[in-house]
Amino acid sequence: MFRGVFPAIITPFLKDESLDEEGLKRNIEYLNKTGIAGIVPCGTTGESATLTFEEHKRVVGIAVEASKVPVIAGTGSNNTREALELTRHAAKAGADAALLITPYYNKPNDKGMYEHFKKIAENCDIPIVLYNVPKRTGIDLKPELVAKLSRIKNIVAIKEASGSLSQQSQIIEQTRGSDFVLLSGDDDLTLPTIALGGQGVVSVVANVAPRKTVAMVDAALKGDMEKARELHYELAPLVRAMFLETNPIPVKTAHKYLGLANGPLRLPLGEMAQANEAKLKEIVERLGERA
Repeated sequence: MFRGVFPAIITPFLKDESLDEEGLKRNIEYLNKTGIAGIVPCGTTGESATLTFEEHKRVVGIAVEASKVPVIAGTGSNNTREALELTRHAAKAGADAALLITPYYNKPNDKGMYEHFKKIAENCDIPIVLYNVPKRTGIDLKPELVAKLSRIKNIVAIKEASGSLSQQSQIIEQTRGSDFVLLSGDDDLTLPTIALGGQGVVSVVANVAPRKTVAMVDAALKGDMEKARELHYELAPLVRAMFLETNPIPVKTAHKYLGLANGPLRLPLGEMAQANEAKLKEIVERLGERA
């Protein structure tokens, strides 16, 4: 299941900032047709930090109902009890796996981090995907700890967004011989990650160019590196555009240029700077894929 392209989807809102449930369904129905391997609701890209508990659960429920591909639901928190509750809900709602970010802000030591993930994994009947993004969380999930966690029965994969190919290589090296999977969490590193042995990507850019992203990843996984490299460089300007400002500001803004549901960003995220949006618009209209 954990092989290919998994768009980390946005959460569209209406003008009053309530959930745009119909828009969310339409976005997912569009992605269903593009060859993706699964979707990831309620992650960083889905503005999970500004969703209430009930909204979070509702988004996961809608994703499960609307998706024709596996759903990896974001359920992480820096409060172990909250993460456990959200993960149990995802399992009950029918999600295929749960994505759990490292506990942010409190910066646990290795023992605390291990026990956090262990408690959730052992008390939930759902595959667990670890999520390491130290630039956001302030804490890094080191290869040795990932390898230790991979020995827990239902911890099956990691979304690795440290930005370090060396770190990815060490994780793959230390989990070889098992079924543990590494997925890239950085669109610009997807191709080299697969070359190291990664199995795909949890992607931002796949929201706006899903077919090209799928084509690149499929080519790389089949060993056709010439084709994959060509598509990597074709997508490169669009990948950079997705990070002109803090994710998900650019990707959510891009949705409106492609006929996809979007709506406002919730504070503390603000609207994109005018000059950056002009750059984004030009690149998205040239390289994006309209719904």
